[in-house]
Amino acid sequence: MEEKKLDINSIIGFVLIFGIMMFWLWQNGPTPEEIEAQEKAKQEQVEAEKKAEASEQTKVTTAEDYNAPVVSDSLKQIDLQNKLGAFAYSAANTSDKETLVESDLLALKFNNKGGYLSEVKLKKFVDFDSVPIYIIKDNNAAFNINFGTTDSRILNTKDLYFEPSVTENGDVTVISMKLKVSESEFLEYRYELKEGDYMMDFTIRSQGLSDVINSSQAVNLDWNLKTYRHAKSISYSNRYTDIHYEYEGDKDDYTGMSDSDEDEEDVSWIGYKQHFFTSILLADKPFKTVNFKVKNLVEDETIDTVFTKDFATKMPLELQSGEFNSSMDWYYGPTDYKILNSYDRNLDEIVPLGWGIFGWINRYLFIPLFGFLSGFLPYGIAIIVMTVLIKLAMSFVQYKQFLSQAKLKILKPELDAIREKHKNNKAKAQQETMALQTKAGASPMAGCMPALIQLPVFYALFQFFPSAFDLRQKSFLWVKDLSSYDTIYEFPAGWSIPFYGNHVSLFPILASIAIFFYMRLTTGQQVASQPTQEGMPDMSKMMKYMMYFSPIMMLFFFNNYASGLSLYYFISNLISIGIILVIKNYILDEDKIHAQIQENKKKPKKQGRFQKKMAEMMEQAEKQKQAQQKRK
Repeated sequence: MEEKKLDINSIIGFVLIFGIMMFWLWQNGPTPEEIEAQEKAKQEQVEAEKKAEASEQTKVTTAEDYNAPVVSDSLKQIDLQNKLGAFAYSAANTSDKETLVESDLLALKFNNKGGYLSEVKLKKFVDFDSVPIYIIKDNNAAFNINFGTTDSRILNTKDLYFEPSVTENGDVTVISMKLKVSESEFLEYRYELKEGDYMMDFTIRSQGLSDVINSSQAVNLDWNLKTYRHAKSISYSNRYTDIHYEYEGDKDDYTGMSDSDEDEEDVSWIGYKQHFFTSILLADKPFKTVNFKVKNLVEDETIDTVFTKDFATKMPLELQSGEFNSSMDWYYGPTDYKILNSYDRNLDEIVPLGWGIFGWINRYLFIPLFGFLSGFLPYGIAIIVMTVLIKLAMSFVQYKQFLSQAKLKILKPELDAIREKHKNNKAKAQQETMALQTKAGASPMAGCMPALIQLPVFYALFQFFPSAFDLRQKSFLWVKDLSSYDTIYEFPAGWSIPFYGNHVSLFPILASIAIFFYMRLTTGQQVASQPTQEGMPDMSKMMKYMMYFSPIMMLFFFNNYASGLSLYYFISNLISIGIILVIKNYILDEDKIHAQIQENKKKPKKQGRFQKKMAEMMEQAEKQKQAQQKRK
């Protein structure tokens, strides 16, 4: 127990109390006559009264008699007042101090006032300015239990002082923070810190306080955190800072992309994600209801900022026989898929790998593949090799797509002739067009399907690179950090281009140039394969606009994104250009394709179910049109 010190306010208080007691005794004391009449009797009983009085005082103040089976109502009230007074006395007479504990991964400070973590430092990481990573520091976090007492008071543990004790058992350090009434009556926060582990066991329990805590009132746990910006890009860091949580046992969700106030039921864990670092509170027994509040603290992304979001969570704690008894866990560590997945609590859902098939591709293909390559290659080279492997695996898809476009280009004169022949009967023109394409084996759907196959891979990679913790602070060529943007020029202070930023990144420029030439190659083929249709917009103009618009969008969008992602798109588009040139110049032979189409047209072509259904619908529409014309 800390030494109890008297300050000037305590001395003044004791003097006032003593004066009030003396005045009360003078006002209510016996008269001289009564004193003289009772003097003899009092002398005979004085010794007995002193003994009785001492006995009564002992019953109130000793810890052993708190658990006595039979106590009068007045003594119970005195007992309760003493317990509540012990809380108040501790708060008034204990100074702010911190308890320091370290493992090989974490350096922690516990504030004796409130008993919660006042500082969490991740020892193996630094931010973009080489400053150590602190998840909690300088009062940016708060942890409080709010409960009512049986004498209608409201207590907040953040305002009360806990007595710390630290013990070591092998590679486990136990930190006990006790809010004491006596040695056997207390509220305790118990932390167990293990070497080589970012997860701590955490228990909230009480003993001997069932007559103090009003169990008919709600007991709430509040957890607040203002999140530090650890990345160079403010917008990038803020975009990936949010609250994740698991509810109803197996579902996960998130909130916090913007200001929000939400409620959820049966929540088993709550994670405050700061892009590459995360704080998670896990409960052995789910919280029945949880209220999440998020406030965005970044008003202008061009102005340097310390904090990005303000998170606040309120959840109820259940009492057992009037006492606290909740088992939980704390996680303070990196948002690393491999580490989070190792705990087998669905914590890997915090890593935004995408939903459904996109998440599966990342979990079972890209994460193992990149982990293997980066195990023996520099990270920038690993990205390039991974890109080459993916593009080679998808090259057959590009071949199918380009082949379909080539067939449609060869058929274009015949398709234009059909449309000219039936320009007044669009249904008939469409019917003959489908029949010709089916015979020639040049359906437009053959070109759409390869593009749809590539879409899940494209989106999965878009999610993978911003979430790859291994890329953090890994350099490549002029890039210092593959998880952040690269900078070849910074605008003067106060200068910024809307939606672009205050700097110039080289990899997005290279990626935009590559996608421009790629689209130029593919757009010419697509325009040449599109049949001319009266009344339809000029596809050549639309595709030309897209050829210029898409690279500009990429240039602006990726300027603040991870340079590893821009590197991937740059290499990917270069490989796509190479594959198309090889297919066009060395694989596809338009004369052979034309001869094959003519052979296919001679053969009877069996229609598929979809094609047959479309033909029947067109034929029915044509009959209805002819019937309407006859009526007219």
